[in-house]
Amino acid sequence: MTIETMRPPALGLLTGQLWDAALCGDEAAATSAVRRALDEGLDAEAALLDVIAPVQGRVGEEWAANRITVAQEHAATAINERAVAAVAQHPAARTTPTRGRVTVACVDGEWHALPARLLAEVLKLRGWRVDYLGAQVPTPHLIAHIHATGTGLVALSSSIPTRLPTAHATITACQAAGTPVLVGGAAFGPNGRYARLLKADYWAPDARTAARDLALHPLPRPRPDHQVLDDLPHLADQEYTVVARTRPQLVRAVFEGMEDAYPAMRGYSETQRERTAEDLSHIVEFLTTALYIDDGEVFTRFLQWTAGILTARGVPAQSLPPVLDLLGRELKDFPRAGAILRSGRACLTSTPFPAARTSA
Repeated sequence: MTIETMRPPALGLLTGQLWDAALCGDEAAATSAVRRALDEGLDAEAALLDVIAPVQGRVGEEWAANRITVAQEHAATAINERAVAAVAQHPAARTTPTRGRVTVACVDGEWHALPARLLAEVLKLRGWRVDYLGAQVPTPHLIAHIHATGTGLVALSSSIPTRLPTAHATITACQAAGTPVLVGGAAFGPNGRYARLLKADYWAPDARTAARDLALHPLPRPRPDHQVLDDLPHLADQEYTVVARTRPQLVRAVFEGMEDAYPAMRGYSETQRERTAEDLSHIVEFLTTALYIDDGEVFTRFLQWTAGILTARGVPAQSLPPVLDLLGRELKDFPRAGAILRSGRACLTSTPFPAARTSA
């Protein structure tokens, strides 16, 4: 059976088998189902992108909805990684490199490595020689790899917008080393808007598009005189720098003010208080990212996502506006930060969130 004759219900059956195996942590069942489908003629790229990728997407959705635990999410992700390895090791995935060399890596601090791994395997299937470096690759090590191998392209992946400042530094360093950079992942925003802002050479929405476009239009090497000067002129106001440097103090000040601003917090357990501190840290981190790219939408999208997460876990989303008010008080002398915070508060108050579930 080939991918042409394998009808959607058959793919759906394999997807269901992989989901069941991933959810219960059954590596043997997951890899056996994938190998069996490949033995029967399923295209290796379809196994990666039409089966494993959707299952991993569902893992994230189920975690966000609080229908699986963090431990289950981690275990399922590990099972999906083993499924990718099973595809890569199958005879159906064996190819001889006929194209150039590509290095695939995640931005330093980015631990969601599966999207990058999927791209690496698809590029191998399309005839590229691929160096897959994995998650959280420090920029100096990536640059050293470029010099050691002479790779013709770096494909950089990031799912978390707070990694954008690091991604910017990495893109600039790779280009300074004479290597073009393709980027992908949710961190780069809708339609890759932040990829363009950070001067990446190319952005692709998915692995298939990246592989197709690289084959049709190889990226030229940056010119020897390539420089990026003042490409983010809004940073001259120093708001990003100051807020980033004072993040621990900001989190502490807001945390200390929350009991008065949100009295329900007085009844929180120690664990709930620790999670609140973590949430506050993430909020400030996303604010600094919004200041870096001068785009408040990255902050408001995060707030909406956080409100949904809190609601699914039985925590009222109404706890968020007081946080923004306290932050605004601390940052009253920062006009861009103040505007972003006001926009975030308006977004929260205008979005109806379902009542949080409470245990009986």
